[in-house]
Amino acid sequence: MKHLISVFILITLFSCKPDSEGNNANMKKVDSLSFQQKIQIDDRQYALDPEAREYALNWVEFITAQNEIRNMENATLKEVMRNSASTAQIMESLITSLPDSLRSVSVEARLNVVNTKAQLLKQYAHKRNPDVNNIKRTTQELYSEFNNLKLQMNELFLKTLEDFEGELDKFEEMEREMDSLSTSQSQQKVVS
Repeated sequence: MKHLISVFILITLFSCKPDSEGNNANMKKVDSLSFQQKIQIDDRQYALDPEAREYALNWVEFITAQNEIRNMENATLKEVMRNSASTAQIMESLITSLPDSLRSVSVEARLNVVNTKAQLLKQYAHKRNPDVNNIKRTTQELYSEFNNLKLQMNELFLKTLEDFEGELDKFEEMEREMDSLSTSQSQQKVVS
């Protein structure tokens, strides 16, 4: 009797297994198709202002990171997943190589956010069963946060209100000098 029950259980298990394998094959086919789709990035690339660009061009890690972010614009999910480890490493190197000329609390905070998004992307991409939506969303967020980093770098070189006031004072002083010169020349013509 024990053998009969064991045989019955084995037959039941083997008869169920091919169906589940067929379902897994269909699921893998659907999943592989979803990983072939391109990522839609709606944000536009922000350009660095000339002053910020001057410092960024000497920062090799930033140029590498910017190229990596640009590559995401036309990448498929599978490509992003394949490159996620190197992307995370590149973004981490940004933090350690930040030049003193760009060192500020706001830029460091943005670098930490960019690094966090890159590490999350790496984590999502290397899961046993990666979630397409998590990878897509995190890639879009990483792209957006890198743009925010560039905006923050631009803000470092914006002139302050005091700078504008100083320039305005110099301009007004030059204007007064020009006016005084032109009136003195006019008076000399009248006297002659």
